[in-house]
Amino acid sequence: MSLAEQLQAGLAALGLDLPEKMQTSLLAYVALLKKWNRTYNLTAIREESEMLTQHLLDSLSVLPVLQESALAGPRSGIPGRQSPGRRWADVGSGAGLPGIPLAIARPDIEMTLIEAVEKKSAFQRQAKIELGLPNITVLNTRVEDVPGGSFDAVVSRAFAELASFVDLAGHLLTAGGRLYAMKGLAPEDEINRLPLGWRMLDCIRLSVPGLDAERHLIVLEKV
Repeated sequence: MSLAEQLQAGLAALGLDLPEKMQTSLLAYVALLKKWNRTYNLTAIREESEMLTQHLLDSLSVLPVLQESALAGPRSGIPGRQSPGRRWADVGSGAGLPGIPLAIARPDIEMTLIEAVEKKSAFQRQAKIELGLPNITVLNTRVEDVPGGSFDAVVSRAFAELASFVDLAGHLLTAGGRLYAMKGLAPEDEINRLPLGWRMLDCIRLSVPGLDAERHLIVLEKV
């Protein structure tokens, strides 16, 4: 099975119907990641097929959930304004995961990638240029140094335990915003250690095509 066929099968299993142009961009992202990985060691995964499953499809597995979320509503009809839910941040973004795949699949979302390591931010900037992604902003800084109240939603993938995620990124949210933590096993102990003033709104089991491992999306909000 070719990489394109693997992607098509994975998207079908997720119930995602993405146009050919988006699929081409997703494959180009994987190819760029493999190219940069030879020099900059952005990920321990070396093979494109595994990158597609463990990075690309894993990132996109949240889309069926997010598309049903009130945070992913239509744009505002007022010129110059957007409905709540359009301003997203991916903290500890690394090689742009999950932010870049989400930004490709949902060009209506403004995605800010926050990453403290310069070589990873450099890759993100190159991906933005080569893939033509005007809805991406790259910030090479620590998440705690980003001004607060700017985002409707903040997502992380293997970034930190939930209490640390809240402490480091909670200030980024607008009123009514939510944190989305992508995890493996459901982190019961971490949930029990959430700081006062925060609660888990949902723990959603994700299914990643081709990956025989548990995945969960933890949704957090201020009380």
